[in-house]
Amino acid sequence: MKKPVATEKFELGVCYYPEHWPENMWEDDYRRMRELGFTIIRMGEFAWSIFEPAEGQFQFGLFDRAIDLAHKYGLQVVLGTPTATPPAWLTDKYPEVLNVTYEGVTLQHGMRRHYNYSSPKYRELCARIAEQMAEHYGNHPGVVGWQIDNELNCEISEFYSESDHKAFREWLQQKYVTLEHLNEAWGAVFWNQSYSDWSQVYLPRPTPVPKQPNPHQALDEKRFISDNTISFAKNQADIIRKLAPKQWVTTNGLFGHLDSHEMTDELLDFFSYDSYPQFSTIFYDPNERNPLNDRGWGMSLSVVRSISPNFCIMEQQSGPGGWVNRMDMPSPKPGQMRLWTYQSIAHGADMVLYFRWRTATMGNEIYWHGINDYHNQPNRRVREAGQIGQELAAAGHAFVGTRNQANIAIVRDYDNEWDGEYDVWHGPFMWKSNKEWYKALQRKHIPNDVLYLRKKTTLEELARYDVLIYPHPAIMTDETAALLDEYVQQGGKLIFGCRTGYKDERGQCYMRPFPGAAKDLCGITVEEFTMVKGSRQPTTISWSGVTEVVTGADDFNDILKIEEASVEVMAVYASDYYAGKPAVTRNRRGKGEVWYYGAVFNEQAAAEIINLIDLQSPADWLELPEEVELQVRTGASSSYAFLLNYSETPVTIHLHETKTDLLSGTTLSGEVLLEGFGVLVLN
Repeated sequence: MKKPVATEKFELGVCYYPEHWPENMWEDDYRRMRELGFTIIRMGEFAWSIFEPAEGQFQFGLFDRAIDLAHKYGLQVVLGTPTATPPAWLTDKYPEVLNVTYEGVTLQHGMRRHYNYSSPKYRELCARIAEQMAEHYGNHPGVVGWQIDNELNCEISEFYSESDHKAFREWLQQKYVTLEHLNEAWGAVFWNQSYSDWSQVYLPRPTPVPKQPNPHQALDEKRFISDNTISFAKNQADIIRKLAPKQWVTTNGLFGHLDSHEMTDELLDFFSYDSYPQFSTIFYDPNERNPLNDRGWGMSLSVVRSISPNFCIMEQQSGPGGWVNRMDMPSPKPGQMRLWTYQSIAHGADMVLYFRWRTATMGNEIYWHGINDYHNQPNRRVREAGQIGQELAAAGHAFVGTRNQANIAIVRDYDNEWDGEYDVWHGPFMWKSNKEWYKALQRKHIPNDVLYLRKKTTLEELARYDVLIYPHPAIMTDETAALLDEYVQQGGKLIFGCRTGYKDERGQCYMRPFPGAAKDLCGITVEEFTMVKGSRQPTTISWSGVTEVVTGADDFNDILKIEEASVEVMAVYASDYYAGKPAVTRNRRGKGEVWYYGAVFNEQAAAEIINLIDLQSPADWLELPEEVELQVRTGASSSYAFLLNYSETPVTIHLHETKTDLLSGTTLSGEVLLEGFGVLVLN
């Protein structure tokens, strides 16, 4: 039975590092945390050398005092297992635990994530420190839960030590049993790569053309890394479950080459995430049209919600961020810290911890600012945190445990994500189309979920949604196509983009007309296709309707051929040698319909489909400007509409019904001015 994120009240807190500060500062820190309304803190995740200063010598005095004092002040503690940063004595004595790059360079001690998951010795030592900590703190009344490691697969998500090659070989032997099956799955007959002995099989290694492994081997590599990471985490989770059964278990992440859904199903009570919305503004494409900026971070939060409908934010951005030489993020403007906090809550968080209590004065993160500055004096961010603390103490209990409501889902799957890292003929398209659909839905105030299609996904899970958008699933099995057909037959609307359905689960292309496994669903074949790049100029699409609409046909064009009488042409290409040929089709199938869009989606095309299928915002009792996000959380007896203004200037909203703002207690109706970066939670 999984433990909930929170029960009777919303949990608000902060990350704290008692080992970084003189002990005479702790009590004042805890007192001020409580004054801000904080109820929970995280500590310990980088403190292995404090717990075990020499091999086999354990000491708990510092953290005993820190946890006891926190408990005295009514602060619950989340303890991190400190395995993200093995101590110097460990890597010096057991160099086999160190990670190795693709090129064969051993990564040395001095940062973090310099270990590999496969080393038997490292697993043994991680199990021992987890066991010692769980035995010591498993019944401590001040410890409420555990975070395994820290940000699994962050910094680096590829591993090439000797232990990893050996573990990969064993993983493949379990998966394929015989070399004949492996050679077939990897298409090893191509370029004479066939293996005659298991000792010849490795993870991808350098080749004459850099980073050009066998694509089927590369796909299996990502699957192996995910399984291996989960196995590494399970090693610790099982120990904590046994020795600390009353405390919950989570980990924080959403990083590459990890099936976070499977990990959460197998190991965790709930998933946790580290939310830094300004990543959306510093790692952005300058050529992107009409970007969402920090509002676009909600897409990542939607993915987190697909793993845990209610989740924890283990690190919430509270100040300017960055390491000494990278990730240099500006300071949040007044109100943005509060806005980003409620962005997380609006998307399903029932617990939020800010990173961090006080900005570090030493190390790589001296510019990753926390709530308090170096000087430890009152500042604007402290005051903003206090306002949030007061609001959530008064109103947070109302929406704890409520779930987000959406009738539309953007569909993803891990196989296509991992295959698409290497395959530029579909991988980049998925990320672009996801973003463009999210932008179109956001600006029309239509909340959406993200749904990961997995082998265990059921028709019941799909049928919760009126519309599924599955932009570019190059890999699609017949079993997946059959499940999607069931969804459509019972009344669902399914929307595909170009490059759909032409690969099997090995990443090999079907010898079938495109769109392969999705052909019968769509009722069309692909007559011809082209990448749109270099001298091949983009074409346009002309849509049928009362008024002619023309949108761009970005990046790739599938020229479609109608195969079934049930198919209707919704738009044609307007230029190039395929002008007049079908570009967008709709196939009526059973009680539902399947759309095929022959290009990579842009916001304008997504908006046109939204109009044609008559998707509406669920909040018909209000009118919102584009700058405001709408999310709805619903419980057994109440629903709460979160309205978030991402504009720095005030905007006007119109309420057709009288509502109460939970955060201020104010009754609102008619024309309402929502301040810049303002938030309303309406019952």
